This record gives sequence, structure tokens and C-alpha cells, in this order.
Amino acid sequence: MNRIGLWISSLLVVFALLSSTLFVVDQRQFGVVYALGQIKEVITEPGLHFKLPPPLQNVNYIDKRLLTLDSPDNEPMLTAEKQRVVIDWYVRWRITDPQAYIRNVGLDEKAGTNQLNRVVRNAFQEQINKRTVKELLSLKREELMDDVKEDVLVVVRGAKPWGVDVVDVRITRADYVDTITESVYRRMEAERKRVANELRSTGGAEGEKIRADADRQREVTIANAYRDAQKIKGEGDAQAARLYAESFGRDPQFAQFYRSLEAYKSSFNSKGDVMVLDPGSSEFFKGMRGTPGGAPARK
Repeated sequence: MNRIGLWISSLLVVFALLSSTLFVVDQRQFGVVYALGQIKEVITEPGLHFKLPPPLQNVNYIDKRLLTLDSPDNEPMLTAEKQRVVIDWYVRWRITDPQAYIRNVGLDEKAGTNQLNRVVRNAFQEQINKRTVKELLSLKREELMDDVKEDVLVVVRGAKPWGVDVVDVRITRADYVDTITESVYRRMEAERKRVANELRSTGGAEGEKIRADADRQREVTIANAYRDAQKIKGEGDAQAARLYAESFGRDPQFAQFYRSLEAYKSSFNSKGDVMVLDPGSSEFFKGMRGTPGGAPARK
């Protein structure tokens, strides 16, 4: 039994030693083999690989995928006209040379993130200092991001390369600090109110002008219509008077009878009128009595 236990223990030890010499590199990672603290080999291809057992050799893994660095704070920056603005940005970067990265940056992605954040922020501050707020918010924003990317690449590819590549730099938000934003909104509101009041006053003046012109045209139209109506009425009265005169000249008795009828119509126009007369002796009712002088004679 003791011999069997010894064989089993020996097999387990051998298996442990063999397993410590094997390691798997994922397709999303670099495998860095260290020998006594020095980089022995960098494995870029995924699969099963061999090394010496610890402590002779150890393996560390570094992400080879495209990484994203977001701006960690909202500390204000100064523009060319000394305006305090806050920007949010992000950077897309990846590790391309693990040996240079480990020597000059650190052993993991966090070290690269911390140093890259400092470099990107300094580049943004330098470029924003050269530009106004209008340029920052206009189409020149694309130029600003390209310039920041170039500045960052100059640093990471300098005398001691970081072994990284910066793929893209983007601004997601650019705004004034809260205190300035509030004053800007108040100034914009006052400006809009001023423009609105100016438009209202201009519109009121134009409205009064249009109404005055319309009233003038109405008065002119009414006056012209009244003038034409009076002219037509005068012509009609003249023609009626002429016809009456011709008719009355042909038959005086008919004219007298017609005038009597007009007098009766005017006198008896209201039901409440009261007249106290003697029909027999009054000349006013001569037309009603049917006397030869009060009505035209029949032929």
C-alpha cells in the first residue's frame, strides 16, 4: 500500500509540474513570458504553449483588443478668450508592442489608461487654449480632435515609445461651466425678449399703418359712393319732375287731384293723428267729395 501511495503521489507531482509548463493564450490577449523578472518571450498567436515551471518562468497576459478611455473628470479648461468650458471626450487605443509597453508604461492596461489620460488631457488643454468657444462648437471641432490625436501620437511615439497606437479621439460634449451657462442663458433670454419686443412694436406700427390706410380707403369709397348716389338721385328727381311737369301740363285737373292724394297720404300717415274739420265747407276734402273741381272729368 505504501508503494502504491508513493506512486500516486509521484504521478500527481509530475502532473502538477507538467501542467505548470503549459498555458493557453486567448485570441484577445498577448502572452508575455518572464524569466527571473525579465521578458523572455511575447506570444501573439493564440493556442497552447509551453514554458519552464515557476519560479523559473511566469506568464502575464495583456489585452490586445481595441480599448476605450473615457474622460474621468469634468475639470474646466480655458479657451482663447479665457472662457471656462467643460468637455467630455473618449480615446480609442490598443497595445501594439507588449515589450515596449511593459518597459515604458506598466504591466497592465490600467497603467496605460492612467498615463494616456494625462497626455490626452494636456493635449486638449493646449489645443483649446488656441481656439475660441465658437470654433470649439463649430465645424472646426473636427480639426481640434485631429490636432489632439497628433499631439498624443507624438508623445506615445517619442524617445521611449509606449508600444501603443491611438486610433481615434472624439469629443462627446462641450459646454460652459454651470455658473457661466446660467449667465449665458439669461443673456440669451434677454436678447430673445428684446428681439420679440422689437418685432411686436414693428408689427404694431405696421398694423396701425394698414388700419389707417384701410379707414382712409373706406371713407373715400363711401364718399365716392354717396356722391354717385346723390348724382343719380338728382338725375332721377329731375327726370321725375320733368315727367310730372309734362303730365300735369297736359291735364291740370289730374295734377290737382294727384296733389290732393299726396296731401291726404301725408296727413293720414299715422293712425293716432286727429283732425277736426268740416268736410262740407273745407277745401281740403274737395277731392274726396267727387266734385268736378276735385277729380278729373270722365270722357
